[in-house]
Order: sequence, then structure tokens, then C-alpha cells
Amino acid sequence: MRKDDVMTGITMETATTSFRPGTSDKEIESAAIKAIKRRKQTVFFWQIAILVAALGLWELSSDFGWIDPFFYSSPSGVLQRLYEWATQGTTEGSLWYHLGVTMEEALIGFFTGSIAGVVVGVGLGRNPMLSDIFSVYIKAINSIPRVVLAPIFIMIMGLGLASKVALAFVMVFFVVFANAFQGVREADRDMIANARILGASDWQVTRAVVIPSAMSWIFASLHVSFGFAIIGAIVGEFVGARFGIGQLISIAKGTFDAAGMFAAIVLVMVVTLAAEYVMTLVEKRLAKWRPQQSLETH
Repeated sequence: MRKDDVMTGITMETATTSFRPGTSDKEIESAAIKAIKRRKQTVFFWQIAILVAALGLWELSSDFGWIDPFFYSSPSGVLQRLYEWATQGTTEGSLWYHLGVTMEEALIGFFTGSIAGVVVGVGLGRNPMLSDIFSVYIKAINSIPRVVLAPIFIMIMGLGLASKVALAFVMVFFVVFANAFQGVREADRDMIANARILGASDWQVTRAVVIPSAMSWIFASLHVSFGFAIIGAIVGEFVGARFGIGQLISIAKGTFDAAGMFAAIVLVMVVTLAAEYVMTLVEKRLAKWRPQQSLETH
């Protein structure tokens, strides 16, 4: 860890600490690192404590009859259903096959929607004329609730992979497009002017100045886009599918299996959080050039 990064990330606690005259940079850096570690430990402690308290209250409420376990199940019932699905499978086949189907739909929709969103967002952001021409159509399409497109896609494309990918694509595309477009518009005009003075072409300006400037906007959208891709795939499966987590939720709903519905939701949460973690690692690797904003927030 570099000294500049550490000093940039000094927390308010350390920043307001009075050091004796003659305190060395090494001592200040060490105090900053300790303050950051204490903050991370405190945050982690409260995250775990809140989770344990919520699950404990849910379990007690179910055991003592404060809530009806038929409708709300309980943490132990959800874990039992997950264990049964993992070891014995579901009534519709292997749990891992269902999860694999949903992940395939979500990943294809996520990657295609993200790539298309970045390309179209950067393209329109760099071309004011095309932006003005297509803006009304983009706003009109974006005003349509994505969920209502599920039956249309299923009617056109059937119950297979294509309809779920199409819905996941639409869910992702507009989120990424909006951020990429705005990121391009927010690019530093002075840097663009300096690049042009140095003889850079439009493509060189876009590649070397505009896209790096918009990367923070793009990555911000990618962090939430995979969750939207999962939602698109599951909604499509819920409306009509033969396999997938959405189909398991639909079956659990039809049989009043509250534990099964919550178990499927837990699976989706775990997968989405894992994808968020991977996205964070990718962002850190691809955006090493970007100054570290604050170690306090990590």
C-alpha cells in the first residue's frame, strides 16, 4: 500500500487527532492504517450482528407463533429446504441445473446488454446530432415497464432461452446506456481540447480521453446491472419456462411452499452478491490508473 493512498484515505477520526510536534510521517501513516482497520472491523461486526438479530427474531417469531410459519416459514425451514434441494434435487430436477439455466440466461443478457449499452451510449454521447434524432425513441422505449415485455418476448420467442435473454438484455441495456451516455457528456472538455491541439483524431480522443473518463459511470452501472439481468431472467421464467429459479418460485407459489420461495430468493441473493464481489475485483484491476478516492469507504 502506497503512502499517498494511505494519507488520502485517512479517516475523520485520524484526521482530527492531534499529534505531538515532530511526529513522523511513518507514525501518522501507522495511525491512519489502524483507524481504517478499526472502522472495517466495526462495520463488519455490525453487519453480522444485524443479520444474526434479524434471523434470530424471525426464527423466534415463527417458533412462538407471532407470525404464521405457513406463510412466512422460518430460517431453519429455509435452510432445510435448501439442503433438500442440494442433496435430493427438486420436484422438477436438479437444483444445480435450474441454477445453471438461470445463470446462463442472466450472463448472456448481462454481457450483450452491457456491451451494447456502452457502445450505443458512447456513440450517441459523442455525436450530438444522432443523440438528438434518437433521443425521443430511446425515451419512449425506456418508459415501457420492462416486466410487461416478458409475455411479449415469450409469445414471440417461446419458452426457451431466447425470451429470457431478451428480457435480461433489455433490463441491462438502458441502465448501462444511460450511465455511459452521461459519462461521455461529463468528460473533461479541457482534456479533450488539449488532445485535439496535440493532433489526436476523433477516435483517439474517444479511446484515450472520453472512455477512461466515463469508466467510473460505466462501472457504477455494471455493479447493479447483473442484479437486473437476474431479475429479467427470473421474471421471464416466472411468466413461462420449463426450468430455472423463476420456475421453482412459481411452483413454490402454486403449492404454498413458503420455505421454497424464500430458499429460491436466498439463492438469488447469494449469486448476486458473488457477482458484485467479482465486479469489484474486475473494476479494481481495470481502473488501476484511477486515484483511490478514500480507503475509508472500502
